[in-house]
Amino acid sequence: MGMVEEVRAQMMAAMKARDGKRKDVLSNLLAALKNAVIQKREDLTPEEETAVVARELKQTKETLESAPEGRVDIKEECGYKISVLSEFMPEQMDESAIRKVIEEVFSKLGITAPSAKQKGVIMRELMPRVKGKADGKQVNEILSSYFNN
Repeated sequence: MGMVEEVRAQMMAAMKARDGKRKDVLSNLLAALKNAVIQKREDLTPEEETAVVARELKQTKETLESAPEGRVDIKEECGYKISVLSEFMPEQMDESAIRKVIEEVFSKLGITAPSAKQKGVIMRELMPRVKGKADGKQVNEILSSYFNN
């Protein structure tokens, strides 16, 4: 079953359970997935479906970060949306797993003392390995910590 069908089935279940909040989040996700299919003019691959969910998740996190301090309602809504969207993402890598992949890239590229000048080369090799499994911002921060040592 593709992600579109899975989201549609969960949306129907939310409607039957009269969970309007969850139904709205799933409805927006379904619309984003359908729009991506329309733009591509063919079915999405699992990686492309994950990329759509990741984009929606990123936009929601940005909304959460930019919400004014006193707007608890926006923060709660974004938190709920993040929890629902996260159900459709593959399990995310933790810091130790990211560090392991970074060290594998260093050994593949023959880098013993990484420097900031090599960051572009390292990122070109690293990002395809962690795409969809780790937040790019977090990967960048962890990689940068190797340059400060």
